[in-house]
Amino acid sequence: MATHLDLEEQEQLDALKHYWNQWGPWITWALIAVLAAYAGWSGWQYWQRRQAALAAVLYDQIDHAVQAGDAARVRNVLADLKDKYGGSTYASQGALLAAKLLSDKGQPAEAKATLVWVAEKAPLDGLRAVARLRLASLQTGEKAYDEALKTLSASFPAQFVSLAADRRGDILLLQGKRSDAAVEFGKAYQGLGAGAGEYRQLVGFKLNALGIDPDAASARATTGATS
Repeated sequence: MATHLDLEEQEQLDALKHYWNQWGPWITWALIAVLAAYAGWSGWQYWQRRQAALAAVLYDQIDHAVQAGDAARVRNVLADLKDKYGGSTYASQGALLAAKLLSDKGQPAEAKATLVWVAEKAPLDGLRAVARLRLASLQTGEKAYDEALKTLSASFPAQFVSLAADRRGDILLLQGKRSDAAVEFGKAYQGLGAGAGEYRQLVGFKLNALGIDPDAASARATTGATS
């Protein structure tokens, strides 16, 4: 009986050796590949967290410099932030803060260049949209109406479409294009919806000032969009 068991165990051992000789190297390499991939993924996650933490530190420095009104400090830190972490949301958010301060300090050209950078480089649609809206406001303030309209002709995320339409309406009205302005205000009024509250009322007042019923203008905008 013992001899039979020994023979059976030997056969199983031989079969295992044969299997390992045939497939063992493949199994080993597969395990190495899995472990390497996991190590790489873990390393990438750690690197991303570290980059985000370092970018956050520079963003905080910009925030403090903006509060102190230190434009020179803002420029220096922003340049560092853009150079090292330009693809991060912190860089775009810091640039938006910097552009506001530069504009307030009477340096519109530098402010506009900063906003253009955000509009082109920001990793999120919402940040690019905010940059375009602010850039259009600066251009409008300089009476560069055609440039502002061009800025606002870009594609906007759904939540910003009405804001862009309202801004276009303001510019067209400044150009004396009352009917075109009314169309844009109508789009804004319609897109904002009743939940927009006071802002929608403000757009309605603009339409009333043009002698247009807001709900009628909204209906015309809907018809124009579907035709």
